[in-house]
Amino acid sequence: MKKTIADAVVESLINAGVKRIYGIVGDSLNAVLDSVRKSGKIEWIHVRHEEVAAFAAGADAELEGSIAVCAGSSGPGNLHLINGLYDCYRNRVPVLALAAHIPSDEIGSGYFQETHPEHIFQECSDYCEVIMTAKQMPRSLTMAIQTAVANSSVSVVILPGDIAALEAGDQKVPEQTSYITKPVIHPSEVELAKLAEYLNAGKKVSLLCGAGAKGAREELMELCHALKSPMVTALRGKEYLEHNNPYFVGLTGLIGYSSGYKAMMDCDVLLMLGTDFPYRQFYPEKAVILQVDIDPSHLGRRAPLTYGLCGSVKDTIQKLLPYLTIKEDTKHLEKSVERYVKDRKELDELATFKPGHTPIHPQYLTRLISELATDDAIFTCDVGTPTVWASRYLELSGERRLLGSFTHGTMASALPQAIGAQVAAPSRQVISLSGDGGLSMLMGDLLTLKQHQLPVKVIVFNNEALGFVELEMKAAGYLETGTELANPNFAAVANGLGIEGIRVENPEDLPDALQRAFLHNGPVIVDVAVNRQELSMPPKISLQQAEGFTIWAAKAILNGKGDTLIDLAKTNLFR
Repeated sequence: MKKTIADAVVESLINAGVKRIYGIVGDSLNAVLDSVRKSGKIEWIHVRHEEVAAFAAGADAELEGSIAVCAGSSGPGNLHLINGLYDCYRNRVPVLALAAHIPSDEIGSGYFQETHPEHIFQECSDYCEVIMTAKQMPRSLTMAIQTAVANSSVSVVILPGDIAALEAGDQKVPEQTSYITKPVIHPSEVELAKLAEYLNAGKKVSLLCGAGAKGAREELMELCHALKSPMVTALRGKEYLEHNNPYFVGLTGLIGYSSGYKAMMDCDVLLMLGTDFPYRQFYPEKAVILQVDIDPSHLGRRAPLTYGLCGSVKDTIQKLLPYLTIKEDTKHLEKSVERYVKDRKELDELATFKPGHTPIHPQYLTRLISELATDDAIFTCDVGTPTVWASRYLELSGERRLLGSFTHGTMASALPQAIGAQVAAPSRQVISLSGDGGLSMLMGDLLTLKQHQLPVKVIVFNNEALGFVELEMKAAGYLETGTELANPNFAAVANGLGIEGIRVENPEDLPDALQRAFLHNGPVIVDVAVNRQELSMPPKISLQQAEGFTIWAAKAILNGKGDTLIDLAKTNLFR
């Protein structure tokens, strides 16, 4: 039998090191699936929703450091990929999506399931092309793979089902279909000297570091020592920089705390390194702001810069250090660290419980998870309050990882990312910090845990509400509307699916329940009844937020919801 285009696709993927494809089968994918089957070298990870396939592929790529693949059948099937692909695109991870298409001779006829994927996927990919002839293969797929790898981005290859089944012709698949390079990128000597001038002149220099600081930990420690600078991190920089860091003073932004915010507000020079932190209201207005980023298009798009440079964090610091004058004044650093120690103590005091007091404080739950998890655990977290508690209470050692939709900010990412993480790292503990709203949105993929026997531990922060949305409403002065969730007992649901389910309502039972879950050799859902009224306030409270909260309290009383206000006070004032 002669080689088909689908066979050439699969051979190209194997040569690129691809070990699995996440997706759902469909007739437009038949030729590709048959080629996967015949190869015996690629595993098909069957999920229950294509959105999960894209999220899982993104987590896989993040952990493996290489390209991952997801697939969707024509029309609705590949459209379901799009939210997960947006997340991969904004997280900058290399993912290839195979988007099957309707029969080629029906394109443009309004055929069953017809869409225009070549237009739809343009905004969330760096490469998006349709394969219509054998002569396009394997070059088109090679370009797609290389673009995803080179840009740490998303590529989409659109393949009509009938085209996939055609003979591939004489086009030979190259043995190497991707080229991973590690160039050294740093500013010029003139630029480095100018950057050093600003840093040497600063009396109180603070650093803001993000995910781009990955791999530059030692260089950053040297830089902080030279400048006597406190280090603030964005959330995606936390896992690389927080642990055993004497210069770390916390996070800033909506999920941060006051020590990080004040370290930035009090400085006269702010140096941004590998971060695209988006919240403009958290940047100092009077400080000199300097930025180093591998992508020069990021320079100055968050705050007005005094000076911006293109370079990797690691390479730039190595070249910059000889230009710096070692500072002796440690007052700014010491004051910032003292604030952090105070804030850390206050946060830790909130992560406790009193016997018999229910519901459970989510801070206490997250602290216990952190204490009981393995030293190389992989955590995923849903947006909203699970991300808040993860950012504040998970201790991330050098080997632990934290994945989430931190840039795209979509609901329901935790379980799908946990699936991809567990498939990519079967020997490591994977823990999903799932919101009740997020889990219920894609709850069907609990069946994926069962079907593939993935020992993911799903911890449900069950407050029967879209908690973070309620806080946003309160801050804006609105009464909560449409946020209440009529949840099932998620542990009972898990048991009905053949998965171990544990329900926890009393804080005294929580340590044993988590230990039991973590020791279980298989997937577990731990449904924890947490407090709905827990406040997670940002470090900077604006006048509008203060006014909004006051208006909300007045409206609550006038609308006969004074008991809500009392519960809020009891929870947050009388612990």
